[in-house]
Amino acid sequence: MRDLPARLPKRLALLALSLFFVVGGANHFLNPDFYVGMMPPYLPAHSALVSVSGVFEIVGGLAVLAPGVRSLAGWGLIALLVAVFPANLYMALNPDLFPITSAVALYVRLPFQVLFIAWAYWATRPEGSP
Repeated sequence: MRDLPARLPKRLALLALSLFFVVGGANHFLNPDFYVGMMPPYLPAHSALVSVSGVFEIVGGLAVLAPGVRSLAGWGLIALLVAVFPANLYMALNPDLFPITSAVALYVRLPFQVLFIAWAYWATRPEGSP
């Protein structure tokens, strides 16, 4: 019980990570047109890819809460973040297609992908890991 304060930040980060991905994944099904619009034209089956990425976000977000698969789920979320980066880059390179968001905001959000990767990595490492 004495080490709870030391573990609390990591546990809160893990819960927030889970919520972030579960809500984000659910949003793929609640607002699919938004995500389909982000898809670069060179990718096939936009609707299917949006659904698949939504499922993986929800599954990964829930799986990080299970200690036995937490590390694997973390790596899965990291892979997902890398996989969706081209869509974020496509948006930044084509701001005229996304007038609801400023061009600056589209570029500013790109580095956040690295922060999300770091968050997923740190929060899903075994207890006692840095």
